[in-house]
Amino acid sequence: MAIFNKKDELEQEAGRVSKEAISCLISKEMHISGEITFKGKARIDGTVEGNIQGEYLVLSKTGRVNGDLELDALICHGVVEGNTQAKLVTAHATATIRGRLTAGSLTVEPGAVLEGEIHAASKQKTASIETQKTLSGASAKKEQKEKKEPAK
Repeated sequence: MAIFNKKDELEQEAGRVSKEAISCLISKEMHISGEITFKGKARIDGTVEGNIQGEYLVLSKTGRVNGDLELDALICHGVVEGNTQAKLVTAHATATIRGRLTAGSLTVEPGAVLEGEIHAASKQKTASIETQKTLSGASAKKEQKEKKEPAK
């Protein structure tokens, strides 16, 4: 039940922020090199070479980011080449995301391209999976050791 509540909270937050005015716009004629940090809502129609950290990012069809993203929400219509970490990610049909993608909530439209490692789960669930892998790895090593040792 907690997973559904968390998803509802993320959707409510995304809905609230999506109604806010865009505070920053990088037009399609612009090419920016360097790191960007912002609050509020930003839209990129141009190209950014560098890492971006912020709240709510809209990457349009003409938008391109070559760098890592650390955001609250990403609405992607364009191209991302780099690692993406966000609470909420929506990849529309025209989107291409290459690299490691970690999202609390992930929505992918048919036609979107996702290449790389994808993690779309709560931290608690991810930690549980990692613990299970570690335990099963330890169990496998123990079994191998027992097979090697002759029974007494």
